[in-house]
Amino acid sequence: MDDDALLTLAAELGAALKKRGWMLALAESCTGGMAAQFVTAIAGSSGWFERGFVTYSNAAKMEMLGVSLFTVDKHGAVSLETAREMALGALKNSRAQIAASITGIAGPDGGTQQKLVGTVCFAWVNMIQVSTSIEHFAGDRTAVRRQAVSHCLQRLLQLTLAPDL
Repeated sequence: MDDDALLTLAAELGAALKKRGWMLALAESCTGGMAAQFVTAIAGSSGWFERGFVTYSNAAKMEMLGVSLFTVDKHGAVSLETAREMALGALKNSRAQIAASITGIAGPDGGTQQKLVGTVCFAWVNMIQVSTSIEHFAGDRTAVRRQAVSHCLQRLLQLTLAPDL
């Protein structure tokens, strides 16, 4: 997904959040703030983007978001469990009504046989539900990070547009 497509997606998300009267918080690891970069590129985003956390190290995940040492030790930084705790921590440590997290292995190094380069874990949380997913993206570091941002923002848009919330 190119910059224009990501900006369009961020603008659609912003319009949906604004219509709901919701604020968004993001917790990012492997994307290093890229999702927040596209969100804040939209004029007026201060009306619906509350804050972002770039928690690249395990210590940052624990200190800023409350991810437990047990979770990181047992499941690893790249896990659904860690992604879930990151998103919950972002919601708890903000004034947002919806939050998302991204943690993964963008490459080119860092992968294992159990968790290949391109493995990215996500979580989305609002006042009533938590959902998670694990995805496997192809391409170089930039491509993996862009696909992760796209996936995260697309799911946020779906959740924000859902009529039952």
